[in-house]
Amino acid sequence: MARPSGLAWLYAPSPASLLFAVRTTAAAIISLLIAMWMELDSPQWSAMTVWIVAQNSRGESLSKSRWRVVGTAVGVVMAVLFTALFPQQPFLFLPAIALWLGLCCTVATMVRNFRAYAAVLAGYSCAIVGLAAASNPNDIFTVAVSRSTYIMLGIVVEGSLAALFAINGETQARIALRAKLTSAMDSATDAVAHVLDGGEHAFQRSRALFGTILTINDQIEFTEVEMGHHGSEGDHARAALAAVSVLLSRALGMATRMAALPDEQSDFRATAGMARDLMRDIPPLLAHDEGAANAMVRVRALQDQCRARITAALGEELPPQGGVSEEHMTMLLDRRVLHQALWELLDDLYFALREFHASTRPDVRDHFHFRLPAPRDYTEALHNGIRATASITVASLIWEVTAWSSGLGFITIISLTVGLFATRENPVIATSNFFRGTVAAAIVAGIMSLWVVPAVNDPTTLAAVLAVPMIVGGLAARNASTALAAAAYNIFTINMISPLNGGRETEIAYFNSAVATVLGAGCAVLIFRMVLPFNTDSVRWRMRGRILGDLRRLAASPALPDTRRWVGYSADRMARVVRHAGPAPAPVIEAYLQGTLAAMTIGLNVIRLRHLHARQQLPPSARRPVEVVLRRMTQFTGRYGRTAAMAHAATRILRQLEIRESDIEKRLEMTRAIAYLLVISNELDQNADFLNAQRPYRRVDGA
Repeated sequence: MARPSGLAWLYAPSPASLLFAVRTTAAAIISLLIAMWMELDSPQWSAMTVWIVAQNSRGESLSKSRWRVVGTAVGVVMAVLFTALFPQQPFLFLPAIALWLGLCCTVATMVRNFRAYAAVLAGYSCAIVGLAAASNPNDIFTVAVSRSTYIMLGIVVEGSLAALFAINGETQARIALRAKLTSAMDSATDAVAHVLDGGEHAFQRSRALFGTILTINDQIEFTEVEMGHHGSEGDHARAALAAVSVLLSRALGMATRMAALPDEQSDFRATAGMARDLMRDIPPLLAHDEGAANAMVRVRALQDQCRARITAALGEELPPQGGVSEEHMTMLLDRRVLHQALWELLDDLYFALREFHASTRPDVRDHFHFRLPAPRDYTEALHNGIRATASITVASLIWEVTAWSSGLGFITIISLTVGLFATRENPVIATSNFFRGTVAAAIVAGIMSLWVVPAVNDPTTLAAVLAVPMIVGGLAARNASTALAAAAYNIFTINMISPLNGGRETEIAYFNSAVATVLGAGCAVLIFRMVLPFNTDSVRWRMRGRILGDLRRLAASPALPDTRRWVGYSADRMARVVRHAGPAPAPVIEAYLQGTLAAMTIGLNVIRLRHLHARQQLPPSARRPVEVVLRRMTQFTGRYGRTAAMAHAATRILRQLEIRESDIEKRLEMTRAIAYLLVISNELDQNADFLNAQRPYRRVDGA
């Protein structure tokens, strides 16, 4: 079979890509012509705004437009403030802008989606407006109003055309949301089915699902915009995704228990077989409107069977002096541990199905609210702020030393590039591609400015000649491998062409603009490579250290930990491992994914153990070993294996106490404690190298 050409996105685009390119090109040209009709001094800014806010979905475009208005407003206000405070004082004005951009990039690193975009926009909008009026501070208000006008014009035109092209947008958004949730549920239940079937590598195909879950979780915000305010479907969808994450972690714990306990549980194997069949039946069920409800009924029925097996095992054990051998008592306890774990796994599945079902049933009376909290990497945020501040500082020094006539434009381009990419997890790769797009924009703009535009003498012809390079840029923006380069191309091409009402950009003006733009983007690339450069090994090492700290806090926090927060943090870490993969060998990434998933599972079982301990239904003799493990967990370093040894010892003690206990409720509580400790101890043993953050993690599969 012939491999598709690398230029297939250009000569054989998908209908969706072609529609996006044509729609956005039309919006950019219309906004440009309106700005020229209004006789604004820099009409190209309205077209640039269209390309900046244009997204694949209307929900994303609307969300980005809203936050762009917020970011622009804040940036304009700060530009006016700095200009008023430091008129004709470049050695105060430029550092103030540098520090402000650094602060904005720091804040942007700690928030998600287009809120981060609004934060960086507040930074580089301040630079754009402030620097535009630097030579004549008295014009700051005029510049601020004109820039705001361009942006609002671009947003309105792009939003209007996006709405015009959005056919049955609300219905399509609901269909897309259901499809994404169904895909996540299908993958999760398939992984769990393989675990219950005894598959050793059941999770290798599903670990990347955590990255998908996080992506879907972020996109739900945009889907909600498209669906409108009808209920809490988006919150139920987020809750379903969180439940899927917990389900996968619970399945890993299930696999650990099945491997740790003797394989002589024919009774459990029969129940596990029914659960496996149920997991495989769920994907076709979810294709129907009432499929989730029917699946929930089957889950509850299977949970009842698990309870019946637990009760039957207890019946065989009682009374303890009834002639039952200790070996048989141990086997019955193992059976109860496995069935209790399976019951809890099915309970997580039930919760996921319930939230999935609710996400497909809009109800204006439903006020359910759910969010997966995002972890904040303060070190990364600080690094981003320092890089942004350093970039403007270096550019300002270059301008001051050289007195370059295009120096302010040079600083503006650097601030724009740094602002756009400072919050990227690997800005070196992002800015390198952006630089390539900038060079392409300079070449195309040169051809247009020097040979094509001079022959144009009416708006219709101008629209026709601009449409071709714009459509190409729109198609490139929809192709993953060229998207970053296309972002620069689409923004800077029209800026360097700079169509005007009263004439055209002169050759000298074009060359000055092109040189400042290309050098600005190139300087930004160098700064990202030289100032606190991104290093995947150090990022992963730092992540392991944070995992240890978080595990200690789960055991030590005065308040009972929030499962939702832990799931959100863990899913984000797994997604970052995948995104940071880069040139790292696949076995290394697999090992990190396994270690991160194991840490998530350990944390969830620590949380469950703490909740069990807080219920105070364990007898004092059983509470003590649990307290010892939790206390040891607060000092967990990942070294020496002491915490794992404590967990193993506590498991043995609880097993002995459980056999002698006559109170049924207390025995069931001890069964749960044994199940949690079993997972904690075994996962600590199996992932000892990963959890020892004092040394680099070099393990690969088979090593």
